[in-house]
Amino acid sequence: MVGLILLSLCGIGVFAYLTASVGVVAELVGLAVALLPVGPVVAAFLWIDRWEPEPARLLWLAFAWGACGATITALLINNTAEAVGDLLLGKGNGDAVAAVVSAPLIEEAAKAAFVLGVYLWKRQEFNGVIDGIVYAGMCAAGFAFTENIYYFGRIFGEHGFGTAQTAGVVAAFILRGVLSPFTHPLFTIMTGVGIGIAAGTRRQWVRVAGPLGGYLAAVVLHSLWNSAATLGNATTFLNVYFLIMLPVFLGAALLANWARKREAKIIAVALPRLVDEGLIAANEVELLSNLKRRREWRRKVARKAGPQAGRAVADYQTAVTELAFHRHSHADGEDEQLLTQAVRVSRATAVSAAKRQ
Repeated sequence: MVGLILLSLCGIGVFAYLTASVGVVAELVGLAVALLPVGPVVAAFLWIDRWEPEPARLLWLAFAWGACGATITALLINNTAEAVGDLLLGKGNGDAVAAVVSAPLIEEAAKAAFVLGVYLWKRQEFNGVIDGIVYAGMCAAGFAFTENIYYFGRIFGEHGFGTAQTAGVVAAFILRGVLSPFTHPLFTIMTGVGIGIAAGTRRQWVRVAGPLGGYLAAVVLHSLWNSAATLGNATTFLNVYFLIMLPVFLGAALLANWARKREAKIIAVALPRLVDEGLIAANEVELLSNLKRRREWRRKVARKAGPQAGRAVADYQTAVTELAFHRHSHADGEDEQLLTQAVRVSRATAVSAAKRQ
């Protein structure tokens, strides 16, 4: 409760700052335009997370942390860095210092703090690279959402809506909402991948090097992007976009797709053993080994026995997935016993709910 109250206060502080900076009307315009790219970005990360969906409350909390907690942290420190830069380097130079040095270091650390917190204190909800990508992506989507409100609102106040060829909200939306909606998520998922690698290994040095390496990659990419926009010209920006950012984005997409297929293979390998142990029925192997069949199974049960029964089947599918992932990356122990019991209980609950009409 204390954490939620503090996060709410951060949100109030952020939107008070936005209102004071751009005005109410511009802020509302910025909010409306910022809603357009955030939906597809969030949907993409939810699609990646289909095999073992993370708890909705944690995903929403990740988004809220990025939109409020990480944002106000970055505002306070970046504004301080800008003031110090103006003082030491002369008026006007502080903005470049904040954009190229302070923003990458502080913003990526603030966004990654939530992902690291889940890894350290909700370890049962963090199984590998996919989870790192999803939590990092949701935090960054929230951060980008609030940042877009500010940028779109400020540009509306200065230039109005404009057109695609002139300065204004339309041109800014094409740049930020169409050409680069994934920039902040792209930076932060580097850290998420590093923490995900740490979650899937038993080597102590990798558990340290993975998150640090991911964070440094996020900072470098963020700094390059800001440098191109702040210090370079249009040609510099386009070169960074097409020669660096776009290939890195495609590489991240391929990595996410590979990790998703790897999860499917882990589950497929684990299911026969679960049948032998009597944890699942043999006729459920085909249903559990395919995302489309899982979805159809849930919908069929929900239509026949009601939404509660459909949710019970979803809980059972998740319990099977968690046990399969745990066995792949951990030795037997107390956690496996708890996960095994969760499969038994969730299956019994699903069967009972499906019979109830």
